[in-house]
Amino acid sequence: MKDGEGSLGRDYKDGDIIFEENSIGKEMYIILTGKVKVIKEKGDVETILATLEEGDFFGEMSLFDNNPRSASVKALGNVKLLEINQKNFLKKISRDPSLAFRMLEKMSQRIRKTDEKILNCTVEIKDFIEDHQEFV
Repeated sequence: MKDGEGSLGRDYKDGDIIFEENSIGKEMYIILTGKVKVIKEKGDVETILATLEEGDFFGEMSLFDNNPRSASVKALGNVKLLEINQKNFLKKISRDPSLAFRMLEKMSQRIRKTDEKILNCTVEIKDFIEDHQEFV
């Protein structure tokens, strides 16, 4: 997606919060320069779900399902983002349907990675339980 009508350039500095988990959002973002981290926080513990860089996008889930943000996103260093609201996103994909396909392709890759992480965690938990069965 390229900068254009209905899209806003946004600049962030290191550590700036782009959006917080559970906030309501009707925009997605494309990273023009820099990196961001996608995080979940529980108490004082921050878990990094992903690190995204130039050309990557995030925030798209809220465009599709109208639910609150599923994670927080913070800038890693100086970051320039392209912010696209739902109305303009729909205009862009109606003009260029291949854009929607490219996004679905990337989202599918993310789902596969998440599936792999879940499987690995499940195996680790199973192994841990088996190794510590004698203590139960």
